[in-house]
Amino acid sequence: MGEITVEDKAVAVPGELLAKGMDCIPSYGTYREGENVYSSRLGLVNVSGKVIKIIPLTGVYNPKRGDTIIGRVIDVLVSGWRVELNSAYSGMLSLKDGTSEFVARGADLTKYYNLGDYIMVSVSNVTSQKLVDLSMRGPGLRKLSGGQILKVNPNKVPRVIGKHGSMVSMIKNATNSKILVGQNGLIWLNAEPKDEVIARNAINMIAENSHISGLTEKVKSFLEEVTGKKVEIVERPENEGNDDNGENSHDNSHGNNHGERNYDRPRRNFDRNSDRPGNRNR
Repeated sequence: MGEITVEDKAVAVPGELLAKGMDCIPSYGTYREGENVYSSRLGLVNVSGKVIKIIPLTGVYNPKRGDTIIGRVIDVLVSGWRVELNSAYSGMLSLKDGTSEFVARGADLTKYYNLGDYIMVSVSNVTSQKLVDLSMRGPGLRKLSGGQILKVNPNKVPRVIGKHGSMVSMIKNATNSKILVGQNGLIWLNAEPKDEVIARNAINMIAENSHISGLTEKVKSFLEEVTGKKVEIVERPENEGNDDNGENSHDNSHGNNHGERNYDRPRRNFDRNSDRPGNRNR
């Protein structure tokens, strides 16, 4: 039988023993040596069944297919829009993926998305050359109007969202606010001014204390103190998808709990289209 030697949400350092036995499955940020599993980086331990991984405490956003993110339009082109992703790489939103309307040749694209607009999009493809394609086709994907944009470290997004969306749902319910969390660390917040301040402070508290255990109760106590009302901790069903606000609860730490053995190994890109001449002529 396998034995996990660390507690969930404990801080692990590189080389630290995390688990013993072949029953334990190493995922992102871990590696196996013999029958033992060790940490390969500094971060928080995340245990899900027999799968163990490390959520980094720091780092930059690295786009991957399927991510739901918030971006800012930085250029309007003839064929679409270029979007800043809070990453070393920008993304391209084409006309066909940016709107379902017919767009005549030479039309003014700023009437759809203008410079400085924030939009919630999904990453539809990332090539081996790190060209990022974006899409607005999906539930909750849209232009974001009003509100404010907050920025947290992308690796702390899972803590902001909470287990099955519990943390962000608790903040929304306590402050009557609308919150959308992008996996790239950008967060859209819209509420009445007083509630907006409370929600922003709660999110900042999570980002600053993401490494400690009992954080949900700490945030709950803070919300009850400043709002003067009882706050419930509610988890969304595990099989529930995006809600009507487009919120996404996927973990940005790049691991999934389906038996991948080691995410630190380099992986080949099998995108057959990425190397075709003229396929990415931008």
